Amino acid sequence: MTEAIKQYAMEKIASLTKYFNNIQQADIDVGMRSHHHLKGKIYYAEVNLHVPGKILRVSKNAEDLYKAIDKVKEHLKVELDKFKQKLRHQDKKILRDQKGYQE
Repeated sequence: MTEAIKQYAMEKIASLTKYFNNIQQADIDVGMRSHHHLKGKIYYAEVNLHVPGKILRVSKNAEDLYKAIDKVKEHLKVELDKFKQKLRHQDKKILRDQKGYQE
């Protein structure tokens, strides 16, 4: 991985903290998936994002490595939003139980 690609990937993943601020660790793997002459070069970007109690894993392929990184970032943004909504729902349920409200 070149320094430019490493910097680009780290910036994209670091920007996810505005969607979920409790990201504990991010493992980024990029490379070329296929050397097949008919399909051309297929690059992949794979990210394991460690959040409390869970690991979010996303892998995307593209004809350009930067596009693969962008696709992973967009997919992780959606996954983080879903995870955050689940946490909010659990928090509300706990508060309801503590206060004695019925659903």
